[in-house]
Amino acid sequence: MSELLNNIVQTYAQFFDWHMWVEVLSDPVSWGLIGTLVLMEGLLSADNALVLAVMVRHLPEKQRKKALFYGLLGAYAFRFIAIGIGVFLIKLWWVKVIGAAYLGWLSFKYFRDKRKKQAGIDEDIQGMSKNSILIRMFGTLWGTVAAVELMDIAFSVDSVLAAFGVSEKVWVLLTGGMIGVLMMRGVAGVFLKLIEKVPELETAAYVLIGFIALKMLMAVAGIEIPPAIFFAFILLIFGTTIVYHLKKGKKVKEHG
Repeated sequence: MSELLNNIVQTYAQFFDWHMWVEVLSDPVSWGLIGTLVLMEGLLSADNALVLAVMVRHLPEKQRKKALFYGLLGAYAFRFIAIGIGVFLIKLWWVKVIGAAYLGWLSFKYFRDKRKKQAGIDEDIQGMSKNSILIRMFGTLWGTVAAVELMDIAFSVDSVLAAFGVSEKVWVLLTGGMIGVLMMRGVAGVFLKLIEKVPELETAAYVLIGFIALKMLMAVAGIEIPPAIFFAFILLIFGTTIVYHLKKGKKVKEHG
């Protein structure tokens, strides 16, 4: 237990290392990693923000803001703890395998659900029921806060694992964790509008998650994907997505 605590403290101590940040910010590869995290977190957080908005819609406007704010604090706390422990655990090969399997499942589930929607089997996002166990236990406001907190933790697991797949460097993980929470609360609306205009971007994000899962599995086998190839693949995914969207829009106009 003491070894784990020491590892967590050392992890956070590195985050305040000025020399590390000078080195990071002067390295083009680092900016590529940061850009990848911003893009990935933004696209994934858009859906997450929508779910949270639906969960608090039964509350008065002032209480909605409170519920989301308390959830925000909890999300930061959880990500800090998860990253601190994760840096220690990710050195174990079986943890990487579990993480890769989970990310792979997320990607698979997205495409499975998408097929269901295309087949007409659509499931609407439901708000919280006033008869839910959390609301009965803690009241309307705090029961909703507890539900938002649990949902934030679930979203954080996805985000932290995806960040580990991008890189195991401490600054990448902590930066990714913080960006993820800010995206979910701050600029998720921007990405929601972006996804409304280019719906295929959401699919591209889950293709990226599937690729990150594969990258983690390859790392277990001792095969590391060079940053240049990783970034090239990301550009290929999103470049292809934009081209496909533009061509699709052009065909609609021609047939319209």
